[in-house]
Amino acid sequence: MPATKKKNAAPDFENLLGELDEIVNRMEQGDQSLDQTMRDFERGMVLSEQCQKSLDAAQQKVEKLVEKHGGAQLEQMEDLDDDFDDELDEEYDD
Repeated sequence: MPATKKKNAAPDFENLLGELDEIVNRMEQGDQSLDQTMRDFERGMVLSEQCQKSLDAAQQKVEKLVEKHGGAQLEQMEDLDDDFDDELDEEYDD
């Protein structure tokens, strides 16, 4: 039996993030109706949640690999999240 791709495969992280970026750009321009802005906001929240789940899964996989093979101490994700949030704040404050 030949291998087939899943028809409903979850979009990869980069695609989710790209769509989220497009939504943010549209909303920042402020040229949309309130209804479209609300639809974009709702979609953005879903995408954000999916991105976080992807990141969490990747973190778990990395932790398992490090545990299995030994290696460097991993920095806690919360610390990395704070650094990332600070970078985003600086980028969008400009």
